[in-house]
Amino acid sequence: MPQTYIDAAKHRLAEKMRPLRREAHRNAGREAADKLWRQFQDARRQGLVIDDDDVVSGYWPIRDELDIRRLLTGLTDQGSRCALPVVEGRAKPLLFRQWKPGVELVQRPFGLSEPPDSARVLTPRVLLVPLLAVDSRGNRLGYGGGYYDRTLIFLRQSVPIVAVGIAFEVQLVADVPHDGRDAALDWVVTEKSVHRCAG
Repeated sequence: MPQTYIDAAKHRLAEKMRPLRREAHRNAGREAADKLWRQFQDARRQGLVIDDDDVVSGYWPIRDELDIRRLLTGLTDQGSRCALPVVEGRAKPLLFRQWKPGVELVQRPFGLSEPPDSARVLTPRVLLVPLLAVDSRGNRLGYGGGYYDRTLIFLRQSVPIVAVGIAFEVQLVADVPHDGRDAALDWVVTEKSVHRCAG
């Protein structure tokens, strides 16, 4: 399929999904974070393995992303080491620095919040990934920068990685256009359900 066709299909889907996610965020209320935490615990019971020495990377929510700060705090309380992504350059994979509750984050362009340069660099085994849309095979529509796709492809070359999409239920769709530049997710956890991707 021509690249221009795939790119156009991604653009159309993104235009459709942005207002849906915005509305879901507006209607979710504060309890969405607690619901997500409970669903994530259910995912672990269903086979999402996080060992004691695993590093879990998250994200600091911006705009209308599903807020995972309750999830990150819960994982930290259970003994996991957590990290947040750091953007080093447009063509580079993400770097991950350690995060703990109470760490003062540095404000970056585009509304991003990142750990300070003094925070320890960690290599995650489990990545919690924001998105605009995702299908049952784990094909993910992101924001167009390709940061998570590059990062997952890079990390999977050397270590086993589990990628978990975090989304509102309304962001689950029948099909996400994709190509060889895209990296599929292994799981999707919403405020209402858990999905192991068909791959």
